[in-house]
Amino acid sequence: MIEKGRIIKGIGGFYYVSTPSGIAQCNARGKFRLKKLTPMVGDEVKIELHENGNGYLLEILPRRNWFVRPPVSNIEIMLIIASAAPPVTDRFLVDRMCAVAVNKGIEPVVVINKCDLDMGEALFETYRMSGVRCIQASAVTGYGKDELLEMMKGHIVALSGNSGVGKSSLLNMLAPGIRAEVGTINEKLGRGRHTTRHVELFMLSNGAVIADTPGFSSFDTEEADIILKEDIQYAFPEFEQYIGKCRFVGCSHIKDKGCAVREAVETGHIARSRYESYVQMYEKAKEIKEWELE
Repeated sequence: MIEKGRIIKGIGGFYYVSTPSGIAQCNARGKFRLKKLTPMVGDEVKIELHENGNGYLLEILPRRNWFVRPPVSNIEIMLIIASAAPPVTDRFLVDRMCAVAVNKGIEPVVVINKCDLDMGEALFETYRMSGVRCIQASAVTGYGKDELLEMMKGHIVALSGNSGVGKSSLLNMLAPGIRAEVGTINEKLGRGRHTTRHVELFMLSNGAVIADTPGFSSFDTEEADIILKEDIQYAFPEFEQYIGKCRFVGCSHIKDKGCAVREAVETGHIARSRYESYVQMYEKAKEIKEWELE
């Protein structure tokens, strides 16, 4: 019997596929190795289902988007977890995650956790002004839970953020039945330790599908996640109204005179921290050689 489903977990060469008939443990056919195509959590697939409830992956349906590390696909919303309380989040990492999400057609949502300790008002204002949705929350008190659940309803959502900002605690708040392992903060280093070891999708009662994604904490840039330098400007929503209004065609928004983006920074219409993140990303992208993308 042939069925369609979604890969919700992959461990030890086995893929667990959620189908209308239930969850099936599947192997991948050898043709995937020949095509150098690796199934990912989040993939919509066709499987051959056997009477014992197990099966084989036959086909991976076209992906909306995907990440190399961690291997996950078809994400619609990315919750980028930040904190103004220790360990305080590096804004560049948040901006970088936001930009990669936008570039892949994913809606970024910055979630300021630990608001029972620090509301992070300055951080909230930065993203409110940028046009990126921002939600203040506390996994300890439940603050922001209803707003998060309403926003996630019916969507495939991934969690990302530095170790120690409370990803697992937020997952517990949003879906208590999951009982994700919660790490403790290393007081000496002021940061957390990794607690989640593999990507897995969880179905929530409101129709949301949520992924806990280890690897987004370090967010190593892989080939599939690289943004070309000329495309970075489009990954910052607040730049949109100024693109094309600079004095020179093809303005990089770095040093050229008459740059509408830089003028908006000077007048306070674009947050300086966001612009500095753009510059940092642009300068790094300039180092990428064309042959590295082939």
